[in-house]
Amino acid sequence: MSHLDDLPPTPGKYKVLPYHRYLRLSKLTLWASLFLALFLFYLVLSPPPPSPSRHRSLNDSSAKYGGSHWEKQVRKSARPRSPGGLTVLVTGAAGFVGTHVSIALRKRGDGVLGLDNFNRYYDPKLKRARQGLLERSGVFVVEGDINDAVLLRKLYDVVLFTHVMHLAAQAGVRYAMQNPGSYVNSNIAGFVNLLEVSKAASPQPAVVWASSSSVYGLNSKVPFSERDRTDHPASLYAATKKAGEGIAHTYNHIYGLSLTGLRFFTVYGPWGRPDMAYFFFTKDILKGKTITVFESPDKGSVARDFTYIDDIVKGCLGALDTAEKSTGSGGKKKGPAMFRIYNLGNTSPVPVTKLVTILEKLLKMKAKRKVMPLPRNGDVEFTHANITLAQTEIGYKPEVDLETGLKKFVKWYLGFYSGSKKKSSW
Repeated sequence: MSHLDDLPPTPGKYKVLPYHRYLRLSKLTLWASLFLALFLFYLVLSPPPPSPSRHRSLNDSSAKYGGSHWEKQVRKSARPRSPGGLTVLVTGAAGFVGTHVSIALRKRGDGVLGLDNFNRYYDPKLKRARQGLLERSGVFVVEGDINDAVLLRKLYDVVLFTHVMHLAAQAGVRYAMQNPGSYVNSNIAGFVNLLEVSKAASPQPAVVWASSSSVYGLNSKVPFSERDRTDHPASLYAATKKAGEGIAHTYNHIYGLSLTGLRFFTVYGPWGRPDMAYFFFTKDILKGKTITVFESPDKGSVARDFTYIDDIVKGCLGALDTAEKSTGSGGKKKGPAMFRIYNLGNTSPVPVTKLVTILEKLLKMKAKRKVMPLPRNGDVEFTHANITLAQTEIGYKPEVDLETGLKKFVKWYLGFYSGSKKKSSW
């Protein structure tokens, strides 16, 4: 049973395939061009560093983040309640996965400090409602951005984090065509900023971060394995996530940061993201609106490896619990450090048409379907996770099938959007 189910509703070496030399050069040129473009985006979008003369002391109550009350809130939230508990900074804490992970950590006695910028990519009211859940669980969420190096250094000065669960990111495949800069700013520049502050810490925390199944891009070999090639991204979102993995490996190699990347596969469940198909299908079916269901070029159904949120949370906690300590201190590496990448999926792809059929059953309403060819907007025809490595090394074992998970989601959705004013109790 979900740890949120009972809540009343509220608002080795890789094998390289042989290529002709000119193909190698062309691919090298392609990736060099991509990273150069991303770097230029970073230079354009990143704010200039603040003048040292404008830095304020943590004890300066006039500073935006500082003062004894603010420090007390930060320290209290980050303090473990059980012996040997972790002290975790969760970025993107008011997001879908961030909320569930933060609450699960706090429930078992770990110290958790949240960080979120509450952007408007989707309805901020939902994020504020999640913040309410976090507050009632004893998790304080600092409102700020991962690109704010001054703020991050303040947090690291106040709290000695043992781990970082980095979930803050610009999500969504299609939105990248509308606002590409936001993906570079968050998924690359923001990640680099977090790693810069983390590698300078003494001691350095172990970092677990969210990558994505999108990195597999146009890969046609299934199921997707961590050893598969990931150099054919189908979207800018996927490219930024792939770049993040390369950047993480660099910081691991040079600075001794312990880093674990988790490739999430289509996460769904209560308190989810409104931009996900299961979420807006539910909304439109209830309103009697037509929903668009995409099909592949051969007229087959698009399929996804839908993974329930509680299974993802278990994978995140397993990664945190098995992460070895970083080997660097103050920006200097003292020995080899752990670097891992895992798939977190359900390993049972389901056609989107079946997803709609299940929702019709649960909502007791017939959907008005409009079948369309899959557009060239970054979406791929299918995803399918090979989770053998995660099962073996972090004990990951997904348990929730799609119909069971959707039943829990629909129950939450109907309660949350019914206008109920009841408050969750913990």
